[in-house]
Amino acid sequence: MTNYPLTEVPVIVTPRIAEVNRKTAETRIRVKVNLDGTGQSRLSTGIGFFDHMLDQIARHGMIDLDIEADGDLHIDGHHTVEDVGITLGQAFHQAVGDKKGIRRYGHAYVPLDEALSRVVIDFSGRPGLVMDVPFKAGMIGNLDTQLVHEFFQGFVNHAFVTLHIDNLKGENAHHQAETVFKAFARALRSALELDPRALGTIPSTKGSL
Repeated sequence: MTNYPLTEVPVIVTPRIAEVNRKTAETRIRVKVNLDGTGQSRLSTGIGFFDHMLDQIARHGMIDLDIEADGDLHIDGHHTVEDVGITLGQAFHQAVGDKKGIRRYGHAYVPLDEALSRVVIDFSGRPGLVMDVPFKAGMIGNLDTQLVHEFFQGFVNHAFVTLHIDNLKGENAHHQAETVFKAFARALRSALELDPRALGTIPSTKGSL
């Protein structure tokens, strides 16, 4: 009997890119994401420290982010930060598609000097946020630290993910926030990575997510 070499069937991966526009009486947001990018970003929200945190998501998540936000900052940053979270979540939900081949779960611990944060994420199809970050200051630059929760709440509600965020240690609010966003980015990168052993399959016994 002659043994013929097996021919591998190539798996075609659809580019995981999405662009979402959101317009309300309070904000105008445009978000474009490439989940398989190189960490490039173009960010303009009008809130400098918030842009700095979004840049952490891009760089450490290896996700290309293009975000423009025009919000009612003469009132405060609440609507802008929350709506960026909502729009970013919508873009992720579109870009990830049917979730075939992704690892689904991701987690990361990230330190910065005295601060340490842990983030765990599940692209479960079910929105849920558990967040314990006792910020040591009310403002970091021009970002109200209460709005970090609003950003992540908007994201999980529209990306349909389960997200646990814990700042385990920290005395400096800047360090606390930066470890949270970096750990979030690293967890995203791990969860969204395509598993070569599971390409074309849904990572769930239910058969859908």
